[in-house]
Amino acid sequence: MSKPGGWIPVKPVTLEVIKICLEVRPKIEEMVGTVFKIFIPVVYSSQVVEGMNYIVKVLVDVDGDGVCVHALIFQALPCYGGELSVTKIQYPKPFDVPLNASEHLQK
Repeated sequence: MSKPGGWIPVKPVTLEVIKICLEVRPKIEEMVGTVFKIFIPVVYSSQVVEGMNYIVKVLVDVDGDGVCVHALIFQALPCYGGELSVTKIQYPKPFDVPLNASEHLQK
């Protein structure tokens, strides 16, 4: 268990996280400047703040070793509309590079 405000350990995506990723896919594609042929969320971590932060590894290319996007997604609290926004992305990332929430928050 993580400490309050801390990131949970990285784990396989849940159905809820998959739905969130699919909803923000157009924004991620816009930020990268391409339309991905595949878009498969793989693993994630989350953090409770004044809403929820998610950092998600999404497989977007299976040629060679695979290429991923690491996306930092914020979901506002339901009382504030529950809207999703993509705060930051890192692309391209090799499939074997682990998620690193602190790396996203520093840049």
